[in-house]
Amino acid sequence: MGLFGFIKRLFKAAWLGLDTLRRVLHLILLLALFAVLLAGAGGQPVVVPASGALVVNPTGLLVEQLEGSPLDRVLAEAQGSEPMETLLPDLVDGIGHAAGDPRIKAIVLELDGLQGGGLAKLQALARALTKFRESGKKVIAVGGGYTRDQYYLAAHADEVVMHPLGLTLLEGYEYYRTFFRGALEKLRVDVNVFKVGEYKSFVEPFIRDDMSPEDREASQRWVNALWGSWQRDVAAARKLEPAALESYANGLPALIEAAGGNAGKVAVDARLIDRLMTRTESDAYITGLLGEEPASGGGYTGIAIGDYVRSLALEQKLLRTRERNVGVVVAAGEIVDGEAPPGTIGGDSLAAQLRDAAADDSIVAVVLRIDSPGGSMFASDVVLDEVEALQAAGKPVVASMSSVAASGGYYIAMGADRIFASESTITGSIGVGALVPTVQRGLEALGVNVDGFGTTALAGQFRVDRALGAEARRLLSASIEDAYRIFVGKVAEARGMDAERADGVARGRVWIGSDARDLGLVDEIGGIDEAVAAAAGLAGLEEGSYGLRYVQPQLSWLDRLLMRGLGTGVRVATALGWRAPAAGPVLPGPVGAELARLAREMRALAAWNDPRGIYAHCLCGVD
Repeated sequence: MGLFGFIKRLFKAAWLGLDTLRRVLHLILLLALFAVLLAGAGGQPVVVPASGALVVNPTGLLVEQLEGSPLDRVLAEAQGSEPMETLLPDLVDGIGHAAGDPRIKAIVLELDGLQGGGLAKLQALARALTKFRESGKKVIAVGGGYTRDQYYLAAHADEVVMHPLGLTLLEGYEYYRTFFRGALEKLRVDVNVFKVGEYKSFVEPFIRDDMSPEDREASQRWVNALWGSWQRDVAAARKLEPAALESYANGLPALIEAAGGNAGKVAVDARLIDRLMTRTESDAYITGLLGEEPASGGGYTGIAIGDYVRSLALEQKLLRTRERNVGVVVAAGEIVDGEAPPGTIGGDSLAAQLRDAAADDSIVAVVLRIDSPGGSMFASDVVLDEVEALQAAGKPVVASMSSVAASGGYYIAMGADRIFASESTITGSIGVGALVPTVQRGLEALGVNVDGFGTTALAGQFRVDRALGAEARRLLSASIEDAYRIFVGKVAEARGMDAERADGVARGRVWIGSDARDLGLVDEIGGIDEAVAAAAGLAGLEEGSYGLRYVQPQLSWLDRLLMRGLGTGVRVATALGWRAPAAGPVLPGPVGAELARLAREMRALAAWNDPRGIYAHCLCGVD
């Protein structure tokens, strides 16, 4: 193992060196290019048109925090990579500001690029659109067709326009998992599983060929609740009966057959779509609604929300930051030990942000915004310690749950002074487990055998090329049982429950936000605005007397310099008509979406690094 470890470290060091060299060469090339462009263009700021539409055009997944470092994202933009994520707070803040901006006459929702992001996030964005409409301005949704999540937002517009060849496909929610036991058996890989909680299902894909009855029972409840909330919200927005949406979703093949294949007519007849228009027709229609002459390039005058938010960045920062502030710390992604870039929760990284909030005298209360299925229990406990340290320093902490705050995501929330969740938040999943794969049977089939000895009972028992030893099993079993006792004990203490009741709502079971409130796992149903107001109230701040500050990971001066220079250069180059070559092919449609989902799951598994191999994790996403 010593030689193997040395070789592994050697290759890792070589790879890191080559990767660093690649990044440096990229930077040199890009800096040279953008220096020329900046010299000629001067980096003009984004200009908001005097009169026009705000184009809300999210792409990829809605997220609470963009994945990767800011510098990585600027490099990706420079290389022509399409953004696969859209920051939800930017959309909500931009729409909120546009409601009172006399330059913005309407919103055009372009949703073809949206892949989803969780019902709780869609609901937050829908609330922002509703408030914009209440200001007296119109929202027009335009799309080539609509998926379930795209249509949820479109339904909150004044009018929904679709291309005549489009399809409105409301598939409902699905909860399918890929199971590997049969394949692992053929490969002669043994997966040794240790868990507490009959509902703790994240280990099941490796030891079963199908879903357990317990997982099916619990998951059907919260998945059906999501679908019920979706139908209720859309029906209310479109003034329909929920049963009409259920009939459309289940009867779509027959309806399209009866209409001779005309899916657009079916959607109009079902009152889901208001108008069928080509892109040219919809541009002319929106131009007429705005009461303007067509723009010089044809169509209506508009500004993309990304540019609009960028133009308001300094103004918003000055308006929202005051002498006394509520700090917002975002915890999004898998929870791993140590440092991690944004979009993944590194226990040490997030703890450092919480310490920054504690040391900042202008921050008097903190909202921990969580969107995470959990991960490393050790890292989760590191974060919880910092939450408690903040409280000990006299700064109240309020947890605000987004789409998912389950298992480790619940662990870091449970000690907060108050916990807010959306009614559609996926939470709970209080349980722990460990997976230890061994490949000795596969090696034996290839004629590879292992022999030797150790100086203690545990020496060599955790080797991947030997069967997991009896003493190792005893150690892991005892560790998992103790970890579960710690988790449930902390839940009982934090939520004011006795141990028996806490165990009753735990056992690894997933709950929807409304059920979690009724069970006492969360305090109130509400979004981040309600959480911020509650944090301010706990700190004794009156409404209107405080600001809001997002506590961001610290960047080095070099990263800040490069990010600012490259970001400006990319925007200038784009304005001058330069387009970077595509970074690589991306498969469209369902195939591409499924491959992207599998890639996310594989990245999550690869990131698992708990020092004891104990995980508080939930495979509780839906498609």
